[in-house]
Amino acid sequence: MVNVVLLGGNGYIGQNIINTWMKQDSNVNFYVYSRSNKNRSNNPNIKSYAVDVTDFSNLKAFLPNKIDYIIDLVGHPEKEKNQLKRINEEPARTMLELANTYHVKGMGFIQGSLGPKAFLEVKQRTADMLVNSGIPTAIVNPTLVYGNGRSDALSKLVPLFKFLGAFAAKLRPVHVSVVAEEMVIKLRDIK
Repeated sequence: MVNVVLLGGNGYIGQNIINTWMKQDSNVNFYVYSRSNKNRSNNPNIKSYAVDVTDFSNLKAFLPNKIDYIIDLVGHPEKEKNQLKRINEEPARTMLELANTYHVKGMGFIQGSLGPKAFLEVKQRTADMLVNSGIPTAIVNPTLVYGNGRSDALSKLVPLFKFLGAFAAKLRPVHVSVVAEEMVIKLRDIK
């Protein structure tokens, strides 16, 4: 069995990654760690825990003995700089510490290419840190992610971004299934 750890995997992109991966490989266990522990799955291959993903010692108590892949899905723009770093960089540092401790095959990171300048800078620094670690890292860098039932304020802007995306690829929205598929393919291709 392949063991995949998702930090923040109870959200929109995480659930789509799990579904995509399970369609390709039924011999995979997912260990989902988030503060909310919103996972309502009855699937025995999905285990969910409420834990602070920035606290390595606390998180370690809930981990399986073997980890093949870790994906960091935590992050979003914040106005306050300290919160921006804490929410976007600290989970990646925890992922890196876990990856080194458990000798994982690879790490996954959702970078993002749309948002406030400070957010994009933190995401870029974090992606650089992960890539430079020497551990194979799959990075997916989407713009606005939509589809599969997303219905927040940003999803209402998808038609506008589709129009703008016809003129500027950096603004073209990406369906969540494309993001999930890209992450799964990149990680499974790591040998």
